[in-house]
Amino acid sequence: MGKCSGRKSIFITGAASGIGKATAKLFADRSWFVGLYDVNEAGLAEVEQEIGAENCVKAKLDVRSREDWKAAVDAFGQETDGRMTVLFNNAGVGRHGWFEDISGEDNDWVVDVNVKGVINGVEAALPLLKQTPGARIVNTASTAGVVGSPKLAVYSATKFAVRGLTEALDVEFSNLGIRVTSLMPWFIDTPILDMGKADGANEKMSDMIRESGQDVYPVELAAEKAWDAAHGNETHYMAGKMAERTRFIQRFMPGMLKKQLVKNLGPRE
Repeated sequence: MGKCSGRKSIFITGAASGIGKATAKLFADRSWFVGLYDVNEAGLAEVEQEIGAENCVKAKLDVRSREDWKAAVDAFGQETDGRMTVLFNNAGVGRHGWFEDISGEDNDWVVDVNVKGVINGVEAALPLLKQTPGARIVNTASTAGVVGSPKLAVYSATKFAVRGLTEALDVEFSNLGIRVTSLMPWFIDTPILDMGKADGANEKMSDMIRESGQDVYPVELAAEKAWDAAHGNETHYMAGKMAERTRFIQRFMPGMLKKQLVKNLGPRE
């Protein structure tokens, strides 16, 4: 028997920081066994120290790599007796800026991590999920997956894709006893808010948010919503009042929302 010792278990990508780290701490505090996965090994070591090595297993995982996924899931299964209560596909990256200023290589990176990474995770984890009563997949999407977001065009497209994948698989996996849900945050105080049009860019998304006076919510709020997404009956879980408001306006007043986005767009340099 592995370290899990009959506890419920969650496999978290992007666990070294932000929402992933906060979710790992929350679930560990509630007696779950946690799998910590990220490309940031130093960050993983810090999370392991905080929640205790007896409560987790960790490994470097590039979600773009099927080989990394297989190795990570196999090792996780050895600690959990071949079960996985929740797969939390949380790893995500982005670029912020005018479409023509972002390179094709960077767009490839965003698509590969945010879309292919989620697909790879579902494929790799499905055998363990099938063996676990009440298993669930939680995919981190975004409010940018509800309304097309200017200067986040490709990032927004990936989150629409995650939303669509979530809805399709929630139906498709229903006869396997596996629910599929999504976490859809508004701006959360995580490192992804420092995204620019390229690494080292002076213009950051966080600057735009501060200048516009928009709300930024703490990671703990998103972690609590991840808990809800792992237990509740809905398909999509909005994190933050602005996320709920945006979903409502996009559904019932999409024209008004588009006018507001155009108004706030600002001039090209």
